[in-house]
Amino acid sequence: MRALVLGLAAVAVLGGCASQVDTSRQCGWVSGYQDPPENERLYRAIVTHLNGTPVISRPNYQLAPGSYEFTLVELIDAVDLRVAPEAHQKKTLKVDVVANTRYHFAARFKDDKRYFGKDADFWEPVIWQTEAAECEIETP
Repeated sequence: MRALVLGLAAVAVLGGCASQVDTSRQCGWVSGYQDPPENERLYRAIVTHLNGTPVISRPNYQLAPGSYEFTLVELIDAVDLRVAPEAHQKKTLKVDVVANTRYHFAARFKDDKRYFGKDADFWEPVIWQTEAAECEIETP
């Protein structure tokens, strides 16, 4: 009987350990590698800054859960875009990263009206797709 009680206690302790999640290694992805659908007026964009710090743009950013601010530059090549070079300005996108989620960013060409000259309002940074994606921060 004592062996049975000890066995059940061991199972309860081990079961409790197995149910604990190591949140220190959780992460999500912010990505710009996919070509967004141009028929939805979405175009590629590149990252210049992450939380105000200059970065070299890359296809994926593996990040711990939390809020981040990306500074983006659009790569819109629409034939009906008629703004001056000075209008092509950086814009920020706030992303609340959740563990095991991938967020795809893009530049949305706003075609609600015609934009001319130095009007920088012709685009906005957006998350155009969100999907489940396993992510675990590797420890050295």
